[in-house]
Amino acid sequence: MNTRTKPIVIAHRGASGYLPEHTLEAKVLAHAQGADFIEQDVVLTRDGTPIILHDIHLAPTTDVALKFPDRAREDGHYYAADFALDEIRTLCVYERSNPDGSPVYPTRFPAATGNFRVPTLEEEIDLIAGLDHSTGSSTGLYIELKAPNWHLKQGLDSALAILNVLEQKSYAGRIDRVFLQCFDDDTLRRLHQELKTPLPLIQLIGENDWGEDTGADYDYLQTAKGLAEISHYASGIGPWITHIYRGRDADDKAVLSELVESAHANGLLVHPYTLRRDELPEGISDFQQLMDMLVNHAKVDGLFTDFPDLAVNYLRSNRELA
Repeated sequence: MNTRTKPIVIAHRGASGYLPEHTLEAKVLAHAQGADFIEQDVVLTRDGTPIILHDIHLAPTTDVALKFPDRAREDGHYYAADFALDEIRTLCVYERSNPDGSPVYPTRFPAATGNFRVPTLEEEIDLIAGLDHSTGSSTGLYIELKAPNWHLKQGLDSALAILNVLEQKSYAGRIDRVFLQCFDDDTLRRLHQELKTPLPLIQLIGENDWGEDTGADYDYLQTAKGLAEISHYASGIGPWITHIYRGRDADDKAVLSELVESAHANGLLVHPYTLRRDELPEGISDFQQLMDMLVNHAKVDGLFTDFPDLAVNYLRSNRELA
């Protein structure tokens, strides 16, 4: 029987379906659940320390408004870059909430409970390396540079700060254990050409109306010409699931775009985001069906998921994969 390599399982913000995102506790659980890579979204503090946080704002996942009520900018947002690391360490991290305080995912970890903290990139690397040592595992880092252009406008260079931490922790040359991803194509070109990192780079692909602080045209990047261009500076792409899955036809069959096939033709890996049991695309009945569509039909190379255990268990039971 013909077999092919299993896609890698990337724990999206850790095991964030079970514990508040980007907490060390969520990363421990993701490691225990067998994730191949664990994601780190990185922003910088006022003093230039890389911390693990999905947003450049603090309010969606912390109690910053209670601890520092007078520190919001005129737009009402509390920016991580306005706080020193010592101040960030006083914050409690909670399950992600909407602006009105309601939980984004009501069935997940109870909102506004627990005693979780914002970790630094250095702390998270030490944790994962320590768990690898004690368990005999080899778990990779999957680092996203969040809003690098915005950081530069604040006088902060997130690309250099991240590479410096990786160098200090002996991960700067571990091409089999670290991915760097970003929505901004110019940042990836800088990492490749100017900063000359040997680490594999992933071009994240969003929608042009998402308001990402980049000059990228995501519609163009999905074309054959755009993918060929990406192949000169990156090792793969990170598309949104709906860039691959286009819904169902009149016969109720999944309709797939040509993105994965075209990316593979240009030598690019494809790692789509984000597989969630509690937020399935329209026309997908359950998590297993979503996995089956992406793994067996689209044939992607990796998957970002909030539920790494479900993805790992599915892949272990799939006999078509080596």
